[in-house]
Amino acid sequence: MSIITLIIKREFITKVRNKSFIVMTFLSPLLFVAIAVFVAYLSSMKPDTKRIAIHDKSGLFVQEFLNKNNKKATYDYQDLTALDLNFLKDSISAEAYEGIIYIPKVQDTKLLENKIQYISNDSPGIAFIENMQDIVANKLTKANLEQAKLDTLAIKKAQAKVVINITKASGEESLKGLNEIKIGIGGAFGYLIMMFIIIYGNMVMRSVIEEKTSRIVEIIISSVKPFQLMMGKIIGTALAGLLQFFIWACLGFILLFSVSLFFGVNIGPVSGAQDVLSAQPEMSSSAALYIKELWNLPIAGILAGFVVYFIGGYLLYSSFYAAIGAAVDNQTDSQQFLMPIIMPLILSVYVGFFTVINDPHGTVAVVFSMIPLTSPIVMLMRIPFGVPLWQIAISITLLFASFLSVVWFAGKIYRIGILMYGKKPTWKELYRWLK
Repeated sequence: MSIITLIIKREFITKVRNKSFIVMTFLSPLLFVAIAVFVAYLSSMKPDTKRIAIHDKSGLFVQEFLNKNNKKATYDYQDLTALDLNFLKDSISAEAYEGIIYIPKVQDTKLLENKIQYISNDSPGIAFIENMQDIVANKLTKANLEQAKLDTLAIKKAQAKVVINITKASGEESLKGLNEIKIGIGGAFGYLIMMFIIIYGNMVMRSVIEEKTSRIVEIIISSVKPFQLMMGKIIGTALAGLLQFFIWACLGFILLFSVSLFFGVNIGPVSGAQDVLSAQPEMSSSAALYIKELWNLPIAGILAGFVVYFIGGYLLYSSFYAAIGAAVDNQTDSQQFLMPIIMPLILSVYVGFFTVINDPHGTVAVVFSMIPLTSPIVMLMRIPFGVPLWQIAISITLLFASFLSVVWFAGKIYRIGILMYGKKPTWKELYRWLK
């Protein structure tokens, strides 16, 4: 057995036998489910109803606001025009009311476009302001039409409501909002890659720092080359991460199978989308189309891409983490070197969510899905939209070629820094080590 294989085995066994690894492997899925349930519970909770006083001297808008009151309304509008405005302002200070909508009396309703005030000690939400502006604007528009002696009912009937149906070139019906589902799936996998690159990269860095500070590495280096030690740590930790992913995938399939048995839904590979749809005849046509589209997504390609880009991204970034761990004596000193490593990951998330969702095949999305430092996340966000195989092949080739280049440079830093003690390295010194 080769030396590097022994190191990989040692790192792998050390990681998987760690109590925290075992606990988090089985606890993390439960935590994710618990958080999802908690968030769903919070979103379902009805917020406290806020009381809004209306002081309408014009008498034009009171009824418009009162019509918005119902059991599900977040705001409770109350007509308090008869009360003094200063008294109402004191009520705001006493927190009896959230705010006051003050509408003055004017000769020309045109002046009301800039005269209405909302008085409150707290800054109102954007949605509330926009809703209030819409109520006033609709009422003023109707009043303007009546003053112009135009038939408002005829105008309302003449307004067209356009619904554009989306179909594929084959004639098959498609869906609106499908892109949001795709970016949600790709974004979730991309975010997982970023999170686990940081988690397992930090594992590699901490392992190097611990061996360096305990001086165990001096004994190991006497019989192992520094490059072999670094590669053994990187690959061993990667295998531990893949084992964790495999366990989570198995737990997910077991849970899915249990749910399918409980609800009597056949989700086997032979059944396909049609069996799922026929198992739930009460399902709306829109929901049925969404399930059909989800079945048509390149699920195998997404999962395969996740594994490949996780391995490639992890190997690339863990080389940086290993080099940093060898260069410093403690985790505090490593902070100055971590920011340039984390920034490309953060950039790729922003590019994915702000560019891929709007134009998954545009120049920006394609370029960043080829750059090795950002491709693990951006390309994974593009895959649900359908990416040509030649682009994926180029992206993966560049990613692993960059890993080989980076690991060679990182090995030079690792070889010198692993035996350096008591001195905080600088960027200039790291450059000198590379030379």
